Amino acid sequence: MANPRSTASIGGHPVHPMIVPFPIAFFAATFICDLLFLFTDQSGWVSMSTWLLGTGLIMGAFAAVLGFIDVAGDAQIRSLADVWLHAGGNVCAVLLQIYNWYLRYEYGASVVLPTGLILSLLVLLILMFTARKGWRLVYHHRVGVTE
Repeated sequence: MANPRSTASIGGHPVHPMIVPFPIAFFAATFICDLLFLFTDQSGWVSMSTWLLGTGLIMGAFAAVLGFIDVAGDAQIRSLADVWLHAGGNVCAVLLQIYNWYLRYEYGASVVLPTGLILSLLVLLILMFTARKGWRLVYHHRVGVTE
């Protein structure tokens, strides 16, 4: 049986794995800015983290659409339990980050410590789990891999 095929691809190369590093990096940078705000009390870090968070959400939405196209386009992919854990965890992470962004936008620096910092850390922990599931999809289940 052939490997599960990525529907959202360019020249046979899956696009979803090309995009996912961006929201992960933006969300990790948000956490780093929160830590810097904790240690320096400089409000510029809050502004930076809000922008990083918003940009991460935009890129995360793009990655989610591409991932959905892959899942919708191949029955083999839909049959993998790791796909649903990967997708479900990422949906949870994005929902938490939407709430995190809203709090920062509405209330500013007053919510970053401790609420924003805790939400940022929780999302990073979720992303560590979902990244592992994504890794399994490629290297164990061979999703999008051409032999």
